[in-house]
Amino acid sequence: MPLVQTKMDLNLLVALDALLEECSVTGAADRLRVSEPAMSRTLGRIRKAIGDPVLVRAGHAMQPTPRALEMRDEVREVVRRARAVLAPTGALAPETLERTFTITANDAMVTSVGDHLVSCVEEAAPGVTLRFLAEPAGDHAWLRDGGTDLEMGVLGPLPPEARTERLATDHHVLVMSPGHPLAEGELTAERVAAARHIVTSRRGRTTGPLDEALAGHGLSRRVAVTAPTFAATLLMLVSRHDMAALLPWRQYRRGIRALGLVARELPVPLPPVELAMAWHPRDAADPAHTWLRARVRDSVRAVLGTDTAPDAGQNPRRTPTRSTPAPKAYETEE
Repeated sequence: MPLVQTKMDLNLLVALDALLEECSVTGAADRLRVSEPAMSRTLGRIRKAIGDPVLVRAGHAMQPTPRALEMRDEVREVVRRARAVLAPTGALAPETLERTFTITANDAMVTSVGDHLVSCVEEAAPGVTLRFLAEPAGDHAWLRDGGTDLEMGVLGPLPPEARTERLATDHHVLVMSPGHPLAEGELTAERVAAARHIVTSRRGRTTGPLDEALAGHGLSRRVAVTAPTFAATLLMLVSRHDMAALLPWRQYRRGIRALGLVARELPVPLPPVELAMAWHPRDAADPAHTWLRARVRDSVRAVLGTDTAPDAGQNPRRTPTRSTPAPKAYETEE
């Protein structure tokens, strides 16, 4: 019996992986750096090959079919293994590397470390695309299922097999406009509690570690506004509302200084902000992933530097604190 010759195009798997990840022809085209018409034609070939629509229109968006959802994880793993098999052995040549790295981080890390990381990658590896995603609101299973290559920042719950590496320690300072009453004079817990506050919380929470610390003094504060990102908090402060906010000092000190804001050390203790990165063991020995982790370390050292307090112009006086137990550790600023 003669053998049946089947022509296989593994590029279809790469395209299918991108389509299932983006759920968008335009997004998949951008990710693979091809034209939208070319990606649309590829989707047609994929539909014909597997006998399924793969993506269907649902209002203004596209949704994967049950068959597509069923095969998504398998397709992602096959593509990952194929790339590993075809990767050249020996020393990595960043200038010839063509790859998309997906990184999850909050805006503090993206605007500080991420900005420097982009510059480093563009100079050394112009064929690499960095794809930053916001921190997931639920569990952090993206590392396990391959939805992200690296998480960096204040890490929440991770898969037990995840590899982690500590990067730096940050701490929060109280930030306000120069004309704010708290910008001068002795900063006491009572004065902090009496002020109106902006709270940074991607979930819209109105309480956090500062409330726990103030409660130890029998005090509570007035939260007037919540903002989803630290950048939004800074913009609200720039608009000169009569409010104060907590911001991570080492990650935002340049922005605080550039905007002429005042940063002061708190009169009550808060737990430190531990910054780290995490990745899945399957990527531990991957030369390209190892190279990326090294660039993250370099950027953290370059941007965050040494752990210094606000300078004298921004920190008129650090108020001695009374002996109060530090609040429990927290996942984000609030």
